[in-house]
Amino acid sequence: MSSSKWLAVFAAACVLVLGLAACGGGSDTTSGTSGTKESSETESGGGAPSAEVSGEIAGAGSTAQQASQEAWIAEFENANGGATISYDGVGSGGGREQFISGGVAFAGSDTPLSESEGELAKAIKRCEPGELVEVPNYISPIGIVYNLPGVEELKLEPDTLAKIFNQEIEKWNDPEIAKENPGVELPDIRIVPVNRSDESGTTENFTDYLSKVAPKVWTHEVSGEWPVKGGEAASGTSGVIEAVSNGEGAIGYADASQAGELGKALIKVGNTWAEPSAEAAAKVLDLSKEDPELEKGQKNVIAFEIDRKTEASGVYPIILVSSMIGCTKYKSASEAALVKAYFEYAISPDGQKLAAEAAGSAPLSPALTKKVEAAVASIE
Repeated sequence: MSSSKWLAVFAAACVLVLGLAACGGGSDTTSGTSGTKESSETESGGGAPSAEVSGEIAGAGSTAQQASQEAWIAEFENANGGATISYDGVGSGGGREQFISGGVAFAGSDTPLSESEGELAKAIKRCEPGELVEVPNYISPIGIVYNLPGVEELKLEPDTLAKIFNQEIEKWNDPEIAKENPGVELPDIRIVPVNRSDESGTTENFTDYLSKVAPKVWTHEVSGEWPVKGGEAASGTSGVIEAVSNGEGAIGYADASQAGELGKALIKVGNTWAEPSAEAAAKVLDLSKEDPELEKGQKNVIAFEIDRKTEASGVYPIILVSSMIGCTKYKSASEAALVKAYFEYAISPDGQKLAAEAAGSAPLSPALTKKVEAAVASIE
């Protein structure tokens, strides 16, 4: 056989060997419940890194962080073909209840587990013989959303805002609102305050703000359940947005990222007017301190007493710091591994970047990320 023919045969043989090797490598990485980390990263197109986990888990809770949860789940499942995660946005209170009862593997909550209502003790017991894990994963401003055609900018001082939601100010052209908005043509129509009908962490954060900055007006107890009767009520963040959108003269409170085309009021902070933004929300958390009363000595629980009364420049104090709640031990090692891997992704720089893109949230600071990572690492 001539030299050229030998070369052709040799080349064809090499192609065949390489093709078989490639096929063999592919079957090795896809057999079983998961492939290698490198192969999963390549197949997922650079999304969530593979944690080589599989199985099914369910979570429930905060509607404020639902958009982020959906984005995290999509990327995580794309990178981990054997994993299935669901999240039911039933509100923070419903999520905490389902977690405590053992109905879900994890919960999302816009407020920490409460000791006064017995939630903290019940959650600790639910996690035995392991320990409770409660870590911040989502920071966002709560926007005061309104529907007033023709009013592009609305300014509200804390006392005025409290009077509106306390139903003491009933018309949009009230002198008190007009004084704060010189030159703005306010309509002579009724104010329709819209609140959450379900137990909500957003409600608890909003009422906490009102009680601290307007204590003479807002004398109600801080709670996840709305204390004033007579307004319009809607379920979940989407329900509040829909109700305000459909009612001229309506005003409500909701995660600012969900506001859409609705107006978002500027709130008086010190001598300036602050608008809800992720950056302004993050600055408030930087000024806040961890609250030992909320953490109760639980080494994997991180909770803050938010500085609502700050008058610093560039801050927006009506914020929520939402958390993911889980345990260090579960009934099976595979369930624990899946919860841990999902938490790790949500709090990672990539996960936080995705949440910012999906929901306009503020990423965790590097210092806070280290603390949260240490708590999540305790999941066995």
